[in-house]
Amino acid sequence: MHNVAPPTGLPFVLSVGDVVLAEDASALTDAERRQRASIELLRQQAIQDGLLDASDDAPQDGVFSEAALDAIDQWLDANLSVPEPDESSCRRHHAAHAAQFAVGERVQARHILFAVTEGVDVTALRKHAEQVLLDVRAQPEQFVAAAQKWSNCPSSQQGGDLGWLEAHECVPEFSRELFGQTDDQANVGVLPRLVHSRFGLHVVEVLAREPGQQQPFDVVRDAVAQSLRQQAWVTALRQALRMLAGRTSVEGVDLDAAESPLLQ
Repeated sequence: MHNVAPPTGLPFVLSVGDVVLAEDASALTDAERRQRASIELLRQQAIQDGLLDASDDAPQDGVFSEAALDAIDQWLDANLSVPEPDESSCRRHHAAHAAQFAVGERVQARHILFAVTEGVDVTALRKHAEQVLLDVRAQPEQFVAAAQKWSNCPSSQQGGDLGWLEAHECVPEFSRELFGQTDDQANVGVLPRLVHSRFGLHVVEVLAREPGQQQPFDVVRDAVAQSLRQQAWVTALRQALRMLAGRTSVEGVDLDAAESPLLQ
């Protein structure tokens, strides 16, 4: 196994075994490299275990076949063991993360959406989005003008204004970045990194926050248990990926550097 971090700023190949995932992975983010390598490890294992035909096409530009994704789901269902959280674990988790289970938390926000649509050059789009992020972080007063100029969302006409939002009004990958944050993480202002969602890349500015009402454990018991199940699933997935990476050559990314595997 060669699970190495790539050289900064220089062209390098991203590959898993004999499959090249990117001839020049320097244009990809660390998260994108980890995601592509992780999915390819699972795709190759699904083939080895007879869940996917060996003729399945290798991914192109990070796009995997539907058959591969279905086979990976089958493999994960069969091989990841997730224990059921006990009462004491749930209570400890609730006590340490009460804000995550609060009701009525609201965030006033605006955004600039760089939509990922069919045929778009994702690498160029991301570079553009990152440059706009840097610009508006340096000059927040330019956010409205930047949204009007660049955003692919209808809210661009209002300078990207999304109004007051609650978590249930957002797709999960968006709400995770905005809600249930600890005091140290609950940013007000332009968020320091792009927010990735199923719609594309977002530059987000949080204008104000209203904390929600914290709920007693008995009211949110099921939600707490589900949160712990998800954490256990991520831990099991990381262990599985570490095992698979030990059996093959992984070049161009350090999978162990990830806080969690980026499989969605």
